Amino acid sequence: MMSVSGTVGSQVLQEGCRSQLPPCSLTDEDLATHPGLASLLTVLSKHMDSTGLSVSLAHQMEEAKKELQLRRANWLKWEILHRLLQEALRELIAGPAPQDRKFLEVLEQQLLVGELKRMLDLSSSAQGPQPSILGLKSSDVLELLPSKQELEHMQKLLPLELEKRLKSKCLSLLSYYCPESDGSGETVRSAMLGTLAGSLSAEKQHLREAHTRHQELVGLLEQQKAAYPQALLRCLSILKQLAREHRLGTQSELDHLNTQYLEMKCNAMFLKIRLEELNILLETYTPEKVEVHRTMRDSLEAALSQEEQGLATSQKILSNYETLGPEFEELVKEYARLQAVIENRRWVLTEFNKD
Repeated sequence: MMSVSGTVGSQVLQEGCRSQLPPCSLTDEDLATHPGLASLLTVLSKHMDSTGLSVSLAHQMEEAKKELQLRRANWLKWEILHRLLQEALRELIAGPAPQDRKFLEVLEQQLLVGELKRMLDLSSSAQGPQPSILGLKSSDVLELLPSKQELEHMQKLLPLELEKRLKSKCLSLLSYYCPESDGSGETVRSAMLGTLAGSLSAEKQHLREAHTRHQELVGLLEQQKAAYPQALLRCLSILKQLAREHRLGTQSELDHLNTQYLEMKCNAMFLKIRLEELNILLETYTPEKVEVHRTMRDSLEAALSQEEQGLATSQKILSNYETLGPEFEELVKEYARLQAVIENRRWVLTEFNKD
């Protein structure tokens, strides 16, 4: 049963099947957790498009879009003509040439009468009895039309005027779309106008395809956003497992390497300190100073040797005196006392002699 659901799940996760469904963040784990979900999505992909609509409703929507485009194109044609005529009528304010004034006045009168007639027709066709505007009828408004000769003359000139204005608008559009065409001749620009519609249509189609591709990429991005946290969680669990299994085993080796590194660093520091000490000594004691110190040391050593010899002689004499025993010590004390008496009496005699 699990193998069958896994096979169906892999089919659902294929890119072709995904393109038939709305964007959704679906993973293999979801399909494994819910085996019936894969079958449900496979069945739905046959009755649903990528926008979430049913196939029949999507077909009706497509037909409605085509009909809307046709009606919109037809409306745009008449809207363009109406705006061109309104633009031509605005030239009456600017003071056109005499040969154009009559044409524009007849055109304005014709448009005003047509607009009034349309409003009256709409009022009369509304449901329920409603009074017309100022009690007028369509026949009353038709009396305001210009003469038949003026209308025929205006209708004769109108296609030429519209053609001239449409060409001017097309050339302006060509200048905007292709600015380098401004320096070309009239014949070249007219030829470029023939391909302008195709170029604009191709560019529009390209933009539509780019928009469709953008929507597809947005869907893929949403799927990636949904899968990214799950991948991060899996990576985090793997890292935790690796930390538990390998970090404790390599911690002792790492500590040993750190100890060796610190020991080598300390030795290098001691050698550097010793080098600095030797440099200071080398800068402090020059060869001349060393020679002077050597001479002083020789002199001090000679004086020390002489003093040591004197000390040895004194110690020898003292040892000879010590062999005489306690009687010699009494004689020494008596000698010292007599010396003190003699010195005292000498001082007294000296004082008497001063007087």
